[in-house]
Amino acid sequence: MLREETVFGPIFSRRLGTSLGINLLPEKGKFCNFDCIYCECGWNRDGRGDTTLPSAEKVRHDLSNKLQDLYADNVKVDSITFSGDGEPTLNPDFPQIIDDTLRLRDQYAPTAKVSVLSNATRVHLPEVFAALVRVDNPIMKIDAPTNALVAKINNPAPGYDVARVVEALRQFQGNFILQWCLLRSPDFDSTSNDVVLPMLDIIRLLHPREVMAYTIDRPTPAQNLSKVSPDEMRRLLQPIIDEGFQVQIKG
Repeated sequence: MLREETVFGPIFSRRLGTSLGINLLPEKGKFCNFDCIYCECGWNRDGRGDTTLPSAEKVRHDLSNKLQDLYADNVKVDSITFSGDGEPTLNPDFPQIIDDTLRLRDQYAPTAKVSVLSNATRVHLPEVFAALVRVDNPIMKIDAPTNALVAKINNPAPGYDVARVVEALRQFQGNFILQWCLLRSPDFDSTSNDVVLPMLDIIRLLHPREVMAYTIDRPTPAQNLSKVSPDEMRRLLQPIIDEGFQVQIKG
């Protein structure tokens, strides 16, 4: 399900409400340093038809036009969301685009939040962190507590290390949202104690302002994946709920 526009929607998001999407990646291809088995955009190898990344100028032009149209039509937007066909922080103009987006949001949709869905692989870069810390909702993904399980779920580019990502996320001092996808396959089970207990410890260490726990909702490129029910996710996360963490669960 590739987004064939740089600015798309608004669409309804399970987690963010009415969301105006921004795709900082190719309009007719996929560009990501993860290759998640559950990605609704498919495998990376199937999205090679376009490698052109939109410039800051193009994003600014398209977003300005869309926001002006929505403002004229009195359409309320809950979130302006960077959620395209891959990892948005891979776009080299990402910091400038965030600056432009915040300015346009303030002008045309001041009640909207600016959200970034990211796999957190580039938070350690100062210019990326400086941009992310300015948005309302930096939503950072960790799907597993070990490099071995990340390899099975996310198929990251070489060099990924969970410990480095966790250390980088500590820079937020808790002012971010941690996103965690729980699922099952013939090779692993996200609900097992050897996954859940260390994930809860990571959450305690980072102390994000919110945890978004969710499961697969759309067709996936890998076969034989299974959902985890909302009731089961709530049971698994009950210890941190009892400790006062804000947890959003979406089935």
